[in-house]
Amino acid sequence: MTRGEFDVESAGVKPSMVRPEAIAVMKELGIDIGAQRSKHVDAFDGQKFDYVITVCDNARESCPLFFGAANRFHHDFEDPVAAEGSDDNRLAIFRRVRDELREYLREFARCEAVDTL
Repeated sequence: MTRGEFDVESAGVKPSMVRPEAIAVMKELGIDIGAQRSKHVDAFDGQKFDYVITVCDNARESCPLFFGAANRFHHDFEDPVAAEGSDDNRLAIFRRVRDELREYLREFARCEAVDTL
């Protein structure tokens, strides 16, 4: 890993399946997550992380303490899985949350890169 790059892992406190809506909206950006699987945070027990970013209030409250001295950041994004309505409506919500999360992570990466210079 070089300056400005991050190794990223993703997990949840209540994993289920990778939603087809998530697969569809990520594919719109040229990112294929179709082969990904939903993982529980316990899968990373004992690993050291520099940062832990929680993206919903439930995760922040439930996130295990085994991440130790990791710098913790939090932002409560709407859970798109809870979206109701037509397929188009659900996709629009997944898109909006995808874009909000992408901007949040871009800003996070910019700030962290500046702090490490």
